Amino acid sequence: MHQDGLHVEGVALADVAARFGTPCYVYSRAALTAAYAAYRAALQAHGMADRSLICYAVKANSNLAILNVFARLGAGFDIVSGGELARVLAAGGAAEKVVFSGVGKSRAEMRAALEAGIHCFNVESASELGRLSEVAGSVGRRAPVSLRVNPDVDPKTHPYISTGLKNAKFGVAFDDAFELYRRAASLPHIAVKGIDCHIGSQLLDPAPAAEATDKVLALVDRLAAAGIRLEHIDLGGGMGIQYRADEPAPAASAYLAPMLEKLAARRERLMFEPGRSLVGNAGLLLTRVDVLKPGAEKHFAVVDAAMNDLMRPALYDAWHEIVRVMRSGIPRDGADDTTDAAMAYEIVGPICESGDFLGHDRHLALNEGDLLAVQSAGAYGMSMASNYNSRPRAAEVMIDGDAVHLIRRREEIPQLFALESMLP
Repeated sequence: MHQDGLHVEGVALADVAARFGTPCYVYSRAALTAAYAAYRAALQAHGMADRSLICYAVKANSNLAILNVFARLGAGFDIVSGGELARVLAAGGAAEKVVFSGVGKSRAEMRAALEAGIHCFNVESASELGRLSEVAGSVGRRAPVSLRVNPDVDPKTHPYISTGLKNAKFGVAFDDAFELYRRAASLPHIAVKGIDCHIGSQLLDPAPAAEATDKVLALVDRLAAAGIRLEHIDLGGGMGIQYRADEPAPAASAYLAPMLEKLAARRERLMFEPGRSLVGNAGLLLTRVDVLKPGAEKHFAVVDAAMNDLMRPALYDAWHEIVRVMRSGIPRDGADDTTDAAMAYEIVGPICESGDFLGHDRHLALNEGDLLAVQSAGAYGMSMASNYNSRPRAAEVMIDGDAVHLIRRREEIPQLFALESMLP
């Protein structure tokens, strides 16, 4: 513990809060870089770095500065909307390293992606394939495609982030994929390039991904025997991160190893689509205690961050570690928050919803004015933020060594209704 409280790289979080206010998202460039390097190292260890592409899943956190960090590292990008494509291009990402996923791509989005020259569309239905063929024909192009195949593998994760079972809205049913590939190969404005599979998110056990890999490779070989040879195999993302001490997460090398061993003898280019595992533990949410409200059954600590800033607890009942950074403007003295001075608090926001909480039953020694850090908030934090209760969205800051960069200004209230009009 530094004398002036918790730090990110060389910067005290108390200084960040004093300069930019709270709530505030804080990211570490070093952590982003290290997470990406871990994937590259795992691929290098299996001799696959030169024939692979890591496509960052933009939906996890789409801030331009974060996209630019990954673009500089050579990453590709997995997008799910035309807006995300525009962000990637604005951040310096290469269109030819972009894969476009999603079950409901519009004609306008397809056209924009074709004109930009993206690497591939991950097609998720027969209807989409037909629509994409028509759009490609209208602009005189052939659309590069892979089919997102649903292998019906249980990813053993939260049902809301499970995407590979037969009852999911995502992907093409495994039993239908072969015939749809044959149809795709017959269309004059479609160029069959690869295969895609993504079974879910926050995966802590590599076994389901390895099982899905076996099913994908069997289909690849069946297609090759029928004369449809694929150029790339995309095994998606989904590797989980550690949110709490009793939930260890695998290293990238351990998680990827079972898949990479199965791919060692393949000639196809390999692609992965990590999101959470690249940014989740590279970011935190700073918030300050506004009100301590003791009760007969529960004690509440009302903070200035809320469910509109971090939706995951309300949406998934997700756990984020919450630690005290500063005590009422005074550096934390290193005392253990589990001492007798600590109490069990519900960490809640000011939004008018019973579901507005950041943490249940957290044992902390708190005073009003204390600065807290909600950890592991780099993924699906700011990207899911809203203006519910007409609350401005938080500022975002990137720490790079001793340097502090404001990468998104805090919204101001007039901006919230600047696009609205009253009736005449």
